[in-house]
Amino acid sequence: MSKKIAFIYPGQGAQKPGMGKEFYERDDDARQLYDSASKLLALDMADLCFTPNRYLDLTEYTQAAMVTTSLAMTAAVVKRGLKADVAAGLSLGEYCAIVTAGGMSAGQAISTVRKRGILMQEAVPAGIGTMAAVIGLDAQAVTAVTELIEGVSVANYNCPGQIVITGLTGAVEEAGRRLMQAEARQVVMLKVSGPFHSPLLAEAGTRLEEVLASVPVTPLAIPYVSNVTGAYVTDSSLTKALLAAQVSAPVRWQQGVEAMIRDGVDTMVEIGPGKTLTGFLRKINNEIKAYNIATWEDMERVIKELQNKGGHDDC
Repeated sequence: MSKKIAFIYPGQGAQKPGMGKEFYERDDDARQLYDSASKLLALDMADLCFTPNRYLDLTEYTQAAMVTTSLAMTAAVVKRGLKADVAAGLSLGEYCAIVTAGGMSAGQAISTVRKRGILMQEAVPAGIGTMAAVIGLDAQAVTAVTELIEGVSVANYNCPGQIVITGLTGAVEEAGRRLMQAEARQVVMLKVSGPFHSPLLAEAGTRLEEVLASVPVTPLAIPYVSNVTGAYVTDSSLTKALLAAQVSAPVRWQQGVEAMIRDGVDTMVEIGPGKTLTGFLRKINNEIKAYNIATWEDMERVIKELQNKGGHDDC
């Protein structure tokens, strides 16, 4: 029986020097995507992504680097016959999912996230806001604490036992102390430059909506999953409003994965650096086949394995 496959894309935080280099060196389509991004943004994307530097972890550069890399990898994957029935991405990764679904060109996505990164970095002065991962409590327990503290809210519903909170630095730290008293196993302050997915970024979302106004969207070939709703999007006319809202809204990643599983998705392939989403998936539902493609060797292994297990007829 043919498998139902989802391509899933990581967000900010998964970046690392050298990501995508093998694809650039070994695949013409991947190389062209990096080179096109360099011209589009007037940045040396190969240098930014492949060599150790101080820019890759800065939000205004990270976002374009991540989207370029994941889409370059996808170009190589699709060329070898592996195709998705649905796509999803964590926060920033949603732009890759929209491109894979046919709703936006790669160039438009890369250009938009470059502006998104700048808007998010400028939205709240450094040090004013932060984020923390809460390990070992469910969403209801975390929400019960954050609702009592002004300036902090839930940012990400990643998987059972991992909720991310966001907001003003002092409020996040206070919430962390109370969550530990509520028997969280661990509260880990994240190395981020701002309180992403919090109401503090509402203005950035409004400004992003202005940027998106001039971005053409096209009819979707397959559905993608919205972080804002945790549900399928089949109408690309909804895309711009959802992407603008996403900047300050919680990321409903677990809910989105559960929606794909209800739809019959039994195989998920994470495309991009790291294995973050594969790790989340195992905690959401460990019966779903999870693969990650971060290197050229990964790609060859995953495609071979899915072919041998009777995946898509054209894969």
